Amino acid sequence: MSRPPSMQPQMCGPWELKERLGTGGFGNVTLWQNKESATQIAIKQCRQELSAKNKGRWSLEIQIMKRLNHMNVVAARDVPEELQKLATNDLPLLAMEYCQGGDLRKYLNLLENCCGMREAAVLTLIQDISSALTYLHGMRIIHRDLKPENIVLQQGEKRLVHKIIDLGYAKELDQSSLCTSFVGTLQYLAPELLEQQKYTVAVDYWSFGTLVFECITGFRPFLPTWQPVQWHNKLLQKQVDDIVVYEDLTGEVRFSKHLPNPHNLNKLLAGELESWLQMMLRWSPKERGKDLRKRTSCFCFDELSRILNLKLVHVLNMTSAEIFTYSVQPQEDVASLQERIAQDARIPPANQELLLEAGLALEPHNSVMQCAIDYNEPLVFLFDRSCYSYEPQFTPRVLPENIRFVQNELKRLLPYSSQRRTWGQAWHTIRALKEDWQRLQQGQKVAIMSLLRHNGTLSKQKNEMVSMHQRLKATLEFFSTSLHIDIDKYQEQRATGIGTTHGRIKYYSTHTHQFTSHSAQKALWVMTS
Repeated sequence: MSRPPSMQPQMCGPWELKERLGTGGFGNVTLWQNKESATQIAIKQCRQELSAKNKGRWSLEIQIMKRLNHMNVVAARDVPEELQKLATNDLPLLAMEYCQGGDLRKYLNLLENCCGMREAAVLTLIQDISSALTYLHGMRIIHRDLKPENIVLQQGEKRLVHKIIDLGYAKELDQSSLCTSFVGTLQYLAPELLEQQKYTVAVDYWSFGTLVFECITGFRPFLPTWQPVQWHNKLLQKQVDDIVVYEDLTGEVRFSKHLPNPHNLNKLLAGELESWLQMMLRWSPKERGKDLRKRTSCFCFDELSRILNLKLVHVLNMTSAEIFTYSVQPQEDVASLQERIAQDARIPPANQELLLEAGLALEPHNSVMQCAIDYNEPLVFLFDRSCYSYEPQFTPRVLPENIRFVQNELKRLLPYSSQRRTWGQAWHTIRALKEDWQRLQQGQKVAIMSLLRHNGTLSKQKNEMVSMHQRLKATLEFFSTSLHIDIDKYQEQRATGIGTTHGRIKYYSTHTHQFTSHSAQKALWVMTS
């Protein structure tokens, strides 16, 4: 018989049971650590009461896991010999790499993600999961149960890495590439699975789109609290490009083609991902994952790769506190960027001063790629040279829909889910306002650093000018002194008297020439020394 987790042995040879990581559809997952090498490994153990069909799925999961090799799919490991005795009912154990970051659901439940994850976090998740799904589909495998609980996080060298786990419901495509079984979690389930129709890899597109929407906004896109039959009937009314169906605080069901606010994406990226989500969340599996507006069918992962490869520049207008985001190309220079900024900020290029975080100015002839970013968020700070002493004219943030409703309906009692969403929006709005002011403070520091840099340059030039002035002054004094000596000599000669006028002129011209030549040579020596 299978032991319950609490009755499992705490030690198996050098392996020590550390904690229970979770419970899946087929069994329990526990963490074991080798006392000698400190190696950690996750062991998934099948439950005794599985049906014959699920036992077959369990064996299939192990087979699939052992032949997969991708950095965004949790890797299978060999089961240590000492842990083999944990197996029961002739069902093998599944050993996997341990990902210490927990699952994505735990991350989404953090307060800071109540209205969606940060932009950089969203992009890295999209990159990792799209890479994993492309790999699985290339191996002719449909996951069929993609959800936050089946994505785990592991700290890599530079960032968190997302990995898909739990292939218990994975299905290898047969020759017709169609399947008919009903599996998966309702909230992430494609309509054709709910209707028990034949399906293809397009079911993973729906689940992936739903997952990405939740990571961007903090909630699932399609009436997450509704029961299956009502949910299905209402979603049948969804237009082809609708990406969200929700109840507002009055109870009215609304449909929208746009990402709802608030979220943490910049305007340019939000527009790009809106279009991509419209591809991923189409009701018809034949249309899902394709761009119907283009003559040539655009595959969803190709479009996603294009979005992820965009090079963006974020420009903070220090006059209005607006952030403008631009997609730039490697061949562009800063002058080209300034023309685009002039259209949005109404500041002519000649009056624009663009500063990097270190206070360095961007020159028009420089490449714009020096301020392009990937997944982090450095800013370029825009100042108007024509009005350095200004009172910023800030555009106030538009409050989220729920907060505006509560302001007008102070006595209305909201259900728990609506209250939770509203409080989350309020917290997010306060944090966003705080970050707005922090960015403006940072911009002022950047301006000061730039001024200090200019001040240092001016101080150096001033010192050079003072030094040159002193050399020129010394030269002038020396030359003046020499002339006075020459004149004194001339006066002395006049006093002694010289015979003829012609003789005096000749004597004077000869000796004066000698004196002045000597003076000029001395002056030249002083100037060049």
